[in-house]
Amino acid sequence: MRTIYAETHALHRASGEFAFGAFVEHWEKPERAEAILSAVRAAGLGPVEAPRAFPRTALTAVHDEGLVAFLEGAAAEWAASGRPEGGFACTWRAPRMRADRVPASIDGKLGFWSFDSVTPVMAGTWAAAKGSAECALTAAALVAGGERAAFALCRPPGHHAGRDYFGGFCFLNNAAIAAQSLIDGGAARVAILDVDYHHGNGTQDIFYDRGDVLFASIHADPSVDYPFFLGHADETGAGAGEGANLNLPLPHGTGWAAWSAAFEAAAARIAAFGADAVVLSLGVDPFEKDPISRFKLTSDEFGRLGARIAGLGLPTVFVMEGGYAVAEIGLNVANVLTGFSAA
Repeated sequence: MRTIYAETHALHRASGEFAFGAFVEHWEKPERAEAILSAVRAAGLGPVEAPRAFPRTALTAVHDEGLVAFLEGAAAEWAASGRPEGGFACTWRAPRMRADRVPASIDGKLGFWSFDSVTPVMAGTWAAAKGSAECALTAAALVAGGERAAFALCRPPGHHAGRDYFGGFCFLNNAAIAAQSLIDGGAARVAILDVDYHHGNGTQDIFYDRGDVLFASIHADPSVDYPFFLGHADETGAGAGEGANLNLPLPHGTGWAAWSAAFEAAAARIAAFGADAVVLSLGVDPFEKDPISRFKLTSDEFGRLGARIAGLGLPTVFVMEGGYAVAEIGLNVANVLTGFSAA
């Protein structure tokens, strides 16, 4: 299995985040990707290569042009304001506030295009985000070309970024971009299976009214965990997408038995959907030692997960999402991939 890795990810290193009532260390840091890369190489999973270049239209196929343009220039606008690096939003639109006018100031723009205070725009953010998306696009191209699977070692992650907003450490939705590229390349139907601890609200947002992409997500109950405002079981799609959205929220403390039962429900829906390929939003933050998550999967169980993904019997694009236990993140990702390859 080929791994696609962009060194530009290291250009995005956030100074911190506003969370839990304080300015704290940023959990989404370059060491995550570096640890995964080291473990993938040690496991002998296959070659590691740089991503190919893709046109801007591959991004705007799922994202609003205004969001993409903002992300391209946001760091320069923030720097021009004369403040220290790290552009954070300080106010957001509430219901019934106007959404038809983009503010002229960088502070207003940050609030217009983002939804939280944990995702600052830095000098290297755009290069990192674009490189991350191109990792996903390259992996999708390999699978479309006949590879059984490919691993996009994406950083920053992507599944919280919606059509016209960013947040949750995410700027461009790598899994959605990969899925759309498969559709554009001739796939009639694509499934996105999101196993990250947090609901992929951005992915749901992008495909909610479409019937050609199934989104299935296993995640923490949004009543009590991030992102709070999407991810409930009664969100099943709209219009042409009715029935093509499956949310499987689980309570804090969930271990392998209940988690794997949810996986089987997702697998059954994917089989019934008749997908030509699956994009796997791979978060390993359901891990029992993850510092910002509250599920109880073990490192060995990630190997079982990989084998079960192989059991779907579909060409598979692995797209890296979350996982914040840096000491174990490489092992957990490698276990998923080796479990898949062995099966």
